[in-house]
Amino acid sequence: MIRWDVDPEIFRIGFIAIRWYSLLFMLAFVVGLYIFNWIYKKEHKPPQDLDTLLIYMLLGTVIGARLGHCLFYDPGYYLSHPIKILMVWEGGLASHGAAIGILIALWLYSKKKPDQPFFWITDRIVITVALAGSFIRLGNLFNSEIIGRPTHVPWAFIFVRVDNIPRHPSQIYESLAYLIIFIILLMLYKKKGAETPRGQLFGWFLILVFSFRFFVEFFKAVQEPFEAHLPLDMGQLLSIPLVLLGIYILSRQGKWEADKITRSVKEKPSPKERPKK
Repeated sequence: MIRWDVDPEIFRIGFIAIRWYSLLFMLAFVVGLYIFNWIYKKEHKPPQDLDTLLIYMLLGTVIGARLGHCLFYDPGYYLSHPIKILMVWEGGLASHGAAIGILIALWLYSKKKPDQPFFWITDRIVITVALAGSFIRLGNLFNSEIIGRPTHVPWAFIFVRVDNIPRHPSQIYESLAYLIIFIILLMLYKKKGAETPRGQLFGWFLILVFSFRFFVEFFKAVQEPFEAHLPLDMGQLLSIPLVLLGIYILSRQGKWEADKITRSVKEKPSPKERPKK
């Protein structure tokens, strides 16, 4: 078994501390920006749009993840102490909330960029989001948080800073899974590039990520006490609708743009209906 007693802080100068989690979180955005810069060049999109997209993604991720944790996992406490919602440094981010926040941010972004429709941008952003998920779960490992259930498998981790009980390294399970999903999505994109059917990558992302999230919850310790009395924990309950949404989107891959074109044609008056000048 592996004894895990890594300090979450890389170094500290006075009251300023640099943590592994923060480093990996920012690294996820840096690498994601590099990948998206490659995609924009490949598809002849304005590179300057990346600065705007990065701001939308940062805000969507942080706000969504924080609100998701507060409202999904402990709404009673945070609604009674709303100022605590702003105290992100105290910990508490939820991946399901981040997913919702990112989707809202991308929808707002696509409204301002007619050449980058919602399903065009989501199909490409999920490639980087999957990789970011891998980095963030490694950050959770360095924080000794989101630990697994007790076990005696040979690869169990003993989290010295938690309770010295051998547990499933659920953070590593998720990190490896999201890395594999990143590779799958990247390969699918490389295969067709700009010709990738709208919704295909987004649909597969939702199905693969949240199906695995549903499965891996069986190996994770309960995050909040109230979940112990539920047939499925909160992570699983929130994953089900996202998997179903992914199946629906995948069933309609490539049809979103076709429907839009059909509607626009129907809305145009026929030559007979056009008023004479």
